[in-house]
Amino acid sequence: MSTSSTEKSTEVATKANGPLVTEQGRTTIADTVVSKIAGIATREVSGVYAVGGGAARAVGALRERIPGSSTNHSQGVSVEVGERQAAVDVQLVAEYGVSIADLSAGVRRNVISAVERMTGLQVTEVNITVNDVNLDDGSDDDHEDDKSRVE
Repeated sequence: MSTSSTEKSTEVATKANGPLVTEQGRTTIADTVVSKIAGIATREVSGVYAVGGGAARAVGALRERIPGSSTNHSQGVSVEVGERQAAVDVQLVAEYGVSIADLSAGVRRNVISAVERMTGLQVTEVNITVNDVNLDDGSDDDHEDDKSRVE
């Protein structure tokens, strides 16, 4: 069974252009789609306390208090999307005690896997900025029992 030259050229063109460009048409994926996928994939990793910088988290907290509003899944994520590739930048807050190197590797792996699987885009890089470490020591609840140092 030999394949015709037209079938071979189509196969080569599809492999070169990826699954988003075919003879039947082109699929374009918006930046917001990739940023939502990356944001959700980031939040799925154990050790990520929050996604976004301080200002983004503050705006997100205000937004969530408004009745009927939804969570901004792309908060703290910026992307650059081309026809075949995407680059992702993530800002996050780590939980205290977690290895930041291991956390970064896990986030990177999960984001690449999710974006490539769902969009067909090749992820060229995932840059991660750890803005803070969450110290959840429960001290907010214990202030009532503390004795004052002065009377």
